[in-house]
Amino acid sequence: MKEYTILSLLSVIAVFLVDRLLRTRVITSGVFWIFLAVMYAFKIPSNGYLTGRPIVLYGERFFMNVRLLTLPLEDFVYGFGLMALTIILWEHFKRKGDVR
Repeated sequence: MKEYTILSLLSVIAVFLVDRLLRTRVITSGVFWIFLAVMYAFKIPSNGYLTGRPIVLYGERFFMNVRLLTLPLEDFVYGFGLMALTIILWEHFKRKGDVR
């Protein structure tokens, strides 16, 4: 079973659901997509170094083994979910007044 693939996809589905439920509309914001591009500009070289050396190894039975350079596709999907959920929660709590 491709656990990393499945969990990465589930994280993206969860992000879209949380964004909709909390009505933060982060995913539809142009600023978010610019932020994501900047984050990936740093993620690709650093993660590429770790997977290209190889310092970080992935068991082929856990992911699709589709790579962009040395990075598994799932790293991009998981990274999207992680960064998006962080921003969604930040925006939600900021609107509630729990974050300054």
